[in-house]
Amino acid sequence: MKTKNQCRILLFLIPLFMLQACGQSVNNKNITQNPLNMENSINKAGNPYYSNTDTSKLNVTDAEWKKVLTPDLYAVSRNADTERAFTGKLWDSDAKGTYYCAACGNKLFKSDQKFSSSCGWPSFFEQENKNSVVYKEDNSYGMKRIEALCGRCDGHLGHLFDDGPKPTGKRYCMNSIALDFVPDSVISANKSKSNLETITLGGGCYWCVEAVYENLKGVQSVVSGFAGGKNANPTYKEVCNGNTGHAEVVQITFDNTITNLDEIFKVFFTVHDPTTLNRQGGDVGTQYRSVIFYANEEQKKEGQSIIEKLNSEKVYSNPIVTTLESLTQFYKAEDNHQNYYENNKSQPYCEMVIQPKIEKFEKIFKDRLKK
Repeated sequence: MKTKNQCRILLFLIPLFMLQACGQSVNNKNITQNPLNMENSINKAGNPYYSNTDTSKLNVTDAEWKKVLTPDLYAVSRNADTERAFTGKLWDSDAKGTYYCAACGNKLFKSDQKFSSSCGWPSFFEQENKNSVVYKEDNSYGMKRIEALCGRCDGHLGHLFDDGPKPTGKRYCMNSIALDFVPDSVISANKSKSNLETITLGGGCYWCVEAVYENLKGVQSVVSGFAGGKNANPTYKEVCNGNTGHAEVVQITFDNTITNLDEIFKVFFTVHDPTTLNRQGGDVGTQYRSVIFYANEEQKKEGQSIIEKLNSEKVYSNPIVTTLESLTQFYKAEDNHQNYYENNKSQPYCEMVIQPKIEKFEKIFKDRLKK
């Protein structure tokens, strides 16, 4: 039977032992995990400092961190608080992927650097790179420990101990809430999505332009529609009247690892006449104008560059009248205007107008055709 003094000593030593074993200062027992939006692993809504790609050192005030972080994450990251052992959703996870700082998005660890630990917090034997985690002495609670901090934002992650497995012998004892985990499958999917780019072009009748780009290698989709006007959700009939300000356009989504903006523009200036104002052949009106609707400054810059080059080289006998306009809204045309050539090959317009454009394209870009 223990004496009262022995009980008091035990009550003091047990939490002290837990602190030493787990490397954490257990202050907050109700901290919850705030999940990362996996659909966008580069940014986090409401946090302008969060980036999985920017490694530059952050210098953000405590007041600003308090605005952009959830209360639970702020408590851990900025006040070195600690979640309760065995409560974080990542402590025993063996999923394959990458761990990032939940405050700033800095890459910290890979799943193959994680090991099973009985301490109740996620444990790693090695950091992702020499700059991902930094350290400082922590003499709180009467102990001498090494605090582990994010190398980008200096946010508290946990502690570092020398009782880990080979080959390093280190144990990075981390708070789950201080980490964002992105599975390899999501990273792979996002990488694939990041290769896709969309641009919107008007080169006369959209049936013609659509039919050409559908055969270009690297193009994922071509959608016929309208842009540049004042009417919302216009119909084909309304645009044909020439009073809406809209142009007939195609919105092209392409894989920039297979084709690129330069090739997209070269095809564009090959299959229509960019020197006739508001006209392509027998199609007359502002709805048939030659126009590049750019989605960003890079597209605008490349569009301007190729127009200047074609004009300076006098590729056409007359100056190019193609305009560059910022895309504000794209309206998809009715279903019977999608894949028009494929669905109406025997129609006179398809045979007399569209087919010659396709043949010209296939002759010039024969090595760039889809198989």
